[in-house]
Amino acid sequence: MDVPNELLADIKAFTARWDDPKLCAWLQTLPEQLAQSMSEKRFGDLKRWREALSSLPDIAPETVSLNANHVGVSGNLSEHTRKELEGALRGLHPWRKGPFSLFGVDIDTEWRSDFKWARLTDAITPLAGRRVLDVGCGSGYHCWRMRGAGASEVIGIDPTPLFVLQFKAIQKYINEPAVHVLPLTLEQLPTKLQAFDTVFSMGVLYHRRSPIDHLTDLRDTLVSGGELVLETLVVEGDEHRVFVPPGRYARMGNVWFLPSPKALMTWLSKVGFADTKLVDVSATSQDEQRSTDWMTFHSLANFLDPMDHTKTIEGHPAPRRAIITARLP
Repeated sequence: MDVPNELLADIKAFTARWDDPKLCAWLQTLPEQLAQSMSEKRFGDLKRWREALSSLPDIAPETVSLNANHVGVSGNLSEHTRKELEGALRGLHPWRKGPFSLFGVDIDTEWRSDFKWARLTDAITPLAGRRVLDVGCGSGYHCWRMRGAGASEVIGIDPTPLFVLQFKAIQKYINEPAVHVLPLTLEQLPTKLQAFDTVFSMGVLYHRRSPIDHLTDLRDTLVSGGELVLETLVVEGDEHRVFVPPGRYARMGNVWFLPSPKALMTWLSKVGFADTKLVDVSATSQDEQRSTDWMTFHSLANFLDPMDHTKTIEGHPAPRRAIITARLP
């Protein structure tokens, strides 16, 4: 199967850059994986999203910002071109993770992902010169921040084609060949790849039916001495406390396990990680996750008890998220 046009540049960059034998071996199967994951037969809206991407105007930026809260580019536009740009970007609705700013068009995403970045950036091993994997990266906001922090190569993976094309819309103007978002799941990566210096898994673990398998798969992507940065929903309690929602959690049907931070650190030790550190525990606020003009569907305010925001609509503890780092010996 042919590599989708929007991902040809990624394959070319990998072919030119990779010298790790395990990564080179992956190149033999990666093109077919990408073709299957971006098939219009599987995703009925993909044709419309591709048309939105192709309608983006050609504009050369004056400046590129990877270290600002609003990742993006700046430059002068005519009002006509600005409207053309905004119309194409709105064709990729809904925008979940960001925010971004392209030539003065501010994409006010559902999540203020810069809040999360601020909580973790000073607590992780510096990314300068490191090859980084971002699992469940969405449209790639944090991938840009990782590159801005000095990572030599950043690969984000997310199985949702819309998010891949949103990333490509930003990439059209930033034009940074060392940052990639691929339409893949962690399980589709080669087993025991052991190729990344830092691996992020943020907002993924609670969606996995087997959290231990997820942690094991994350471990197997890391080189010896590499670092895992894990962010997930948690509950309060001791090392034995794990909450399994009996039905939905915050209106999500695919939430399986919410451990306490101490229980999560025990799991990490169990699968072979060392030096586990609790970086942060924070309640998710409506400043950080909310409906916007760029994501008009229900968001956090609709998932909480309207009379008691410390509880979800189902009566469970409201979302709290922990960030934990761990090292692979």
